[in-house]
Amino acid sequence: MTAPLTPPHQPHSQPHGDTPWPEPFPKPALDVPGARHEVRDALGVVALSALAGVVFGLLWLWLAPRIPLISDGKAVFLKNSEGEAAIGADGTFALLGLGFGALAGLLVFLWRRHGGVGLVLGLAAGGLAGSAVAWGVGSFLGPTDDVVAHARAVGKGVAFDAPLELNTVGALLAWPIAAMILHLALTTLFGPRDAEPEWGPWEQVPPRRTEP
Repeated sequence: MTAPLTPPHQPHSQPHGDTPWPEPFPKPALDVPGARHEVRDALGVVALSALAGVVFGLLWLWLAPRIPLISDGKAVFLKNSEGEAAIGADGTFALLGLGFGALAGLLVFLWRRHGGVGLVLGLAAGGLAGSAVAWGVGSFLGPTDDVVAHARAVGKGVAFDAPLELNTVGALLAWPIAAMILHLALTTLFGPRDAEPEWGPWEQVPPRRTEP
């Protein structure tokens, strides 16, 4: 006779629904209040940026160089054909946009140090809104765009200012780009750090042994 063979080691059966290995990465629950909070913050940034665009436009109107025009009674010409005032107006707008964007990025970081996608989107949309408002304010309050009527009003041989225009539409991007870059840099350098993940009890479970 031979001794009965010992069956290989069998794991203890678990009750229905129980698992010996917990899930290491549980699915995060959807944080609806947090999402609403981010949307509210983003809309607030956009609204404040649009209001700041009014100040931006007034500064652009004040600092931008003027383009002198003159009329001979039949046509309107540039008084100084070699002038760079048109480029100067675009450059002034871009520099002001960089300054307002940097200020917006700094203020938003000081307001919400944790950062977030909502704030970044708010800075981008708010920068575009503020730049568009500034463009409209400067153009509206500047010299009239009816050059012919203006030339007739001032008379022949009298110099007058050309309308304040933005020839480079890309200057509108100076504000949002500067805001997002500075906010990202400040958040990376001085923002709160994420806590180290706490590993679950599965680290203490001994590894399964396989029978040869």
